[in-house]
Amino acid sequence: MTILTRRSLIGVGAGGLLLSGCDRLSGSAGANAFVAQAEKATYGWQRLIGVGDLAQEFTAADISPVFKANGSTDPQDDAYRRHVDEGFANWRLKIDGLVARPLSLSLADLHRLPARTQITRHDCVEGWSAIGQWSGPPLGPLLKAAGLRPTAKYIVFHCADNYGGALGKGGTQSSGLYYESIDLRDAFHPQTIVAHSMNGAPLTVAHGAPCRMRIERQLGYKHAKYVMRIEAVDSFARLELGKGGYWEDRGYEWYAGI
Repeated sequence: MTILTRRSLIGVGAGGLLLSGCDRLSGSAGANAFVAQAEKATYGWQRLIGVGDLAQEFTAADISPVFKANGSTDPQDDAYRRHVDEGFANWRLKIDGLVARPLSLSLADLHRLPARTQITRHDCVEGWSAIGQWSGPPLGPLLKAAGLRPTAKYIVFHCADNYGGALGKGGTQSSGLYYESIDLRDAFHPQTIVAHSMNGAPLTVAHGAPCRMRIERQLGYKHAKYVMRIEAVDSFARLELGKGGYWEDRGYEWYAGI
C-alpha cells in the first residue's frame, strides 16, 4: 500500500505546481486551490493515522557532514545584533498569549531544563535534506508550565529575522518578520523541541541561535529560527495576513506534514 505523504502530494501536482523554492510561488488560482485541497487531505490523513507517530531517528554515524544554513542566516535586527554581541546573556524567550502564567526564560534557563536529544532528517521544500542532531527542552512541558488556557488552539513562534518585504521574498504585503505556527497536537508531540544545540554544540547564528524550533514531522520552513516569543492563540486572524506563517501568507501550505 502506498502512503500519500505531503511530499508525494506535492509531486502529484507536478503538472506544474511544485513549489520550487522558498522564494518563488505560483500565482495561479487553480494551482493554489489544488494545493489547498492537498493540504487538507494530508492533514486529515495524518491526524487520523499518525497520532503519536515519531519521525525517524538516526545514529551519529548518519549525521550529514554539511548541514545547509537556509533562509535567513544573519539577521540584522538591532535588538538581535545586541544579543549576539552579548553572547545572548540578556536574551529572554517569552511564552505568553492565552496562558495563565507567562514565562520569561533566559538561555541559561533553557539549558537547565530537561532536554531531549534527537538525530533527525531535515527536509526542505526546495528538495534537499540533511541529518543533524538537535538538543533542547520539549515544548509541551513549557506550555504546561505556562498554563495554557482552554481557548488556546495554536502556538505561534515569533522570530528575529526580518525579510524586509523584499519583492523576491514575497512582496510588501506584511511586515517581513518571520513567524510560524502549529496546532496543539504538534506542540505536545515529544519530538517538538526548542533546540538550543546542534551536533553537540550551541546553535550558530546561521542555524538559528540562540534557539530554534524542531517540528520533526513537518517540512523545514516550519522549523522557525531565531525564536524570540512563543504565543498561544485561538486563531490567526490578528497575525499579519491571517494564514499562520510568513510563507503561508505568501501561498505556502500551513500544514507541511511529511
